[in-house]
Amino acid sequence: MESLTYFQQSTIQSIVVKQRLVESQEVMATIGEVADLCLAAYQRGNKVILAGNGGSAADAQHIAAEFVSRFNFDRPGLPSMALTTDTSVLTAIGNDYGFEKLFERQLQANGQPGDVFIGISTSGNSPNILKAMAYAKEHGITAVGLAGQGGDIHQCSDLCIAVPSTDTPRIQEAHILIGHMICGYVEKEYFNG
Repeated sequence: MESLTYFQQSTIQSIVVKQRLVESQEVMATIGEVADLCLAAYQRGNKVILAGNGGSAADAQHIAAEFVSRFNFDRPGLPSMALTTDTSVLTAIGNDYGFEKLFERQLQANGQPGDVFIGISTSGNSPNILKAMAYAKEHGITAVGLAGQGGDIHQCSDLCIAVPSTDTPRIQEAHILIGHMICGYVEKEYFNG
């Protein structure tokens, strides 16, 4: 691959990770289970809540926006929120309770039994995501991890979608693909199914 440009190499690396996703029956089955959990939550009047740090915070906001606004076609909004968007809440919790409590505290305030919480962590070890996962499981909120191959998130979640990679950019690219698949499936089934 040395004769290829950096841009070609990056594209090929991304394709390789996505090819691994396609070839993993376990990962594909878990994505389907998570999509069905989100669909069921909406059917009973619950919501999907997401959180992450850095690029994963942006991914949480992106996926929540697809549910609330639209994905493939015009339809009523589906209730979803990213716990990464309110700077007053984020700085208050960070200042008063510490960064590790950032998402747990918001779940306590906004989560309900029957909701789905999707915690996004490429390393699988983000302390604030792990604390939110533990809170969710203790309070009847389904805890879904969206991660790479490693980390404690696999043990802390009810279900974990593990991208078969340890390369952060490639994991993040796959996370958006997975988020889009879940949104597309839920939208199709909820409104046209």
